[in-house]
Amino acid sequence: MIEAVLYYLLLGALAGTVAGLLGIGGGLIIVPALASIFAAQGFDSEIIMHLALGTSLATIVVTSISSILTHHRRGAVMWPVVTRLSGGIVVGAMAGAIMAEQLSSVWLQKLFALFTLLVAAQMALAWWPQGARQLPGRVALAGVGGAIGLVSAVVGIGGGTMTTPFLLWCNSTTRSAIATSAACGLPIALAGAVGYWLVGLGSDLLPANSSGYIYWPALLGVVASSVIFASLGARLTHHLPAAFLKKGFSLLLLVIGLNLLWV
Repeated sequence: MIEAVLYYLLLGALAGTVAGLLGIGGGLIIVPALASIFAAQGFDSEIIMHLALGTSLATIVVTSISSILTHHRRGAVMWPVVTRLSGGIVVGAMAGAIMAEQLSSVWLQKLFALFTLLVAAQMALAWWPQGARQLPGRVALAGVGGAIGLVSAVVGIGGGTMTTPFLLWCNSTTRSAIATSAACGLPIALAGAVGYWLVGLGSDLLPANSSGYIYWPALLGVVASSVIFASLGARLTHHLPAAFLKKGFSLLLLVIGLNLLWV
């Protein structure tokens, strides 16, 4: 157990540094790493991915708050947009948790792998959509939020890799798109984590110290170190070549995605 806690702390340090350094959420690292640690701990293979996804979203609930506060102080968050997206996000994230409950760990792993490969391609090609339209109306925004929330919950992330490109496509500035995306990460993570908690309550396969598909030792360990190291990563952005680092991270995601796809 002590060894596992050390792994959780190291994972949180890595995820926090990457999040602060590259401005992306740590879910793409946390989910596969937790799945590997859980497997090494002997958790039942049928719920490993469910537990990794639910725990990842629960960590994002905590870590996203500091990011939101930072962007809010700088006046970069488009709160009316966050509000209009959030209704759909909550419904979509809850639906995503319910959908994930119906899928096996193997299928969840394959879906996560495919999503990781798409993000790797996006980062490697440095592809960001150009503004081509204005933000749609309230109903359409709720629908977009629902889609983002559903996919995010199924793959255990905060949704920034989808929300930011959408807002850029709708002629938002890069600064506002990133800040607003960060703010949307909280309802995604909160609704998704609650969803995984609720759908996992009836499982007989859960390890001790779990609440549904949320494993508390992993949650506390990852959060404890990620909050500290996120600030370190943010400071390093001023001293390291971010473009080069993103290419390197995209290569890491490529390796993770291919490995999960074929194992």
